[in-house]
Amino acid sequence: MLFPPFPPSKSAFSSRRRFVQGLAAGGVLASASPWLQAAQLLGQRRASPGTPELRGTEFSLEIAELPVNFTGKARVATAINGSIPAPTLRWREGDTVTIRVTNRLREATSIHWHGMILPFQMDGVPGISFAGILPGETFTYRFKVEQSGTFWYHSHSGMQEQTGLYGAIVIEPQDGESIRADRDHVVQLSDWTDEDPMSVFAKLKTQSDYYNFNQPTAPDFFRDVSRDGAKAALAKRKMWNEMRMSPTDLSDLSSDTLTYLMNGTTPAGNWNGAYRPGERVRLRFINGAANTFYDVRIPGLKLTVVQSDGVNVEPVTVDEFRFGPGETYDVIVQPKDDAYTVFAQSMERTGYARGTLSVRTGLEAPVPRVDPVVALSMADMMGSMGSMGGMPGMDHGATSGMAGMGHGAMAGMAGMSGMDHSAMKGMDHGSMKGMDHSAMSGMGMSKGSVPPSQTVRHARTEYGASTDMRVDMPRTNLDDPGVGLRNNGRRVLTLADLHTVGGPLDPRGAEREIELHLTGNMERYTWSLDGLEFGQSTPVHMSYGERVRVILHNDTMMTHPMHLHGVWSELETPDGSFQARRHTIPVQPAQRISFLVTADALGRWAWHCHLAFHMDAGMFREVVIS
Repeated sequence: MLFPPFPPSKSAFSSRRRFVQGLAAGGVLASASPWLQAAQLLGQRRASPGTPELRGTEFSLEIAELPVNFTGKARVATAINGSIPAPTLRWREGDTVTIRVTNRLREATSIHWHGMILPFQMDGVPGISFAGILPGETFTYRFKVEQSGTFWYHSHSGMQEQTGLYGAIVIEPQDGESIRADRDHVVQLSDWTDEDPMSVFAKLKTQSDYYNFNQPTAPDFFRDVSRDGAKAALAKRKMWNEMRMSPTDLSDLSSDTLTYLMNGTTPAGNWNGAYRPGERVRLRFINGAANTFYDVRIPGLKLTVVQSDGVNVEPVTVDEFRFGPGETYDVIVQPKDDAYTVFAQSMERTGYARGTLSVRTGLEAPVPRVDPVVALSMADMMGSMGSMGGMPGMDHGATSGMAGMGHGAMAGMAGMSGMDHSAMKGMDHGSMKGMDHSAMSGMGMSKGSVPPSQTVRHARTEYGASTDMRVDMPRTNLDDPGVGLRNNGRRVLTLADLHTVGGPLDPRGAEREIELHLTGNMERYTWSLDGLEFGQSTPVHMSYGERVRVILHNDTMMTHPMHLHGVWSELETPDGSFQARRHTIPVQPAQRISFLVTADALGRWAWHCHLAFHMDAGMFREVVIS
């Protein structure tokens, strides 16, 4: 069929408006929380309204169920010390911290210290770095704090992160703060569903676009006819139907099930951060969402980005930035008026989180309209092939002549000039000596700034049921803000804007390359690396002390925030120059990026997409450094 089923009318969204906005008083039911009651009695310091703050080197954290009500429906969340978000932990670089975590749940739990450089036994990933924390038990985390900046922590067990188990970490530099600010606020974004996350996952496995209400409709088709002509419009519909995907499939979930939170507060609740006019205010943005990319802006204020993933960057002033689960950005703003809206809309444009910066509690500023949905472009689908001459690849309406380009057939583009990836001798990841993705043993590369390989090598395992698309001509640009943010009239941050202060930690060039492809099958809702889900894969091995270039090649049409535990990922430009030090790197559709890793942390580490359901569905690998 040329036309997908008609989506619900806009009235369907209107009926859910109170769920998008939540309850003004929605959140933790404080009467049921002895931890919060005790905090109030003791006058415990709060990182932001509603979020306790703990300082020092000794901490006691208790994980337990907690009644909550964000939307008008009473539910049970997973909380630390009776708080969602969990208490903000303030540490000092150079200190040794001891955190005793007690499990009051009926199931095992864990805490992962996201972005922290520490011994692998303290990393908190059950089955890889430790066994987990059983019900009734207490596990003691103890490690030296080797860094400073904005980080966060969350559960790595089951669906607990999605039910509230996350919090912020702020680490003060040992030699004093180099970023000048008069006031400091943590702004942790997250998402909440009233559904059982396992039920949500089951629905996605049954129908991957279950929560997508932005499907193309008949009016969209006639608009395309008017703009591009009937032939192009029909070709476009035929192409997407053959791929069994929608060009608006930007996110797995939407406001149909999610309520978007800022510091645990619904949009109707309107989190408030105070300031005095003229102050330099530091906002520590943390994306602690399980499944949501946020586009963040503060209308009327410029955002000067000073830190990315806990690492200082050369200041860059923008109007807006996008970040995915796991990423953090610190920005400086200088408000002069009485109130400004902190606006964080979801990438698929069905809802938003919001709060207010103001001179006093109770003030509000206008809340912007959510931007219109922008469909994926040909470049998002096919990389550089989609933007070649005669094909306006950044215009999702221009697909003339592309009929029949289904996911599986895209690999047929390799047939150009005889480049059949599945058959070309020496181009198979699993068989080419020295080219195995997970165990590539040296490429004889000289030290220094050697550009990363641009030759696309699809693994043999990509040609199976777990993979419905392969991109043979990927984009390598870092200056693309992403779908929905291109040419929107605002200055949007890109990876190319980030320049880490002080350069790379390790000046050596790569000794070898590891190439991994981000793969998936949307119809089956499977996610993988090189076509292998976690249970089918073997660990990626690195030798202690070696300098390794990692190439991530996105063969899917979704953006994946990839998080490698235990070591820093030093993002580089397509020509091999150092760009920025990160712990989580978003890889856009049909994009190919590279970064350098110094394997200086012995042990077993996790490497995965930080979209929770993608990780759970298989986009996960173990890394062994020995």
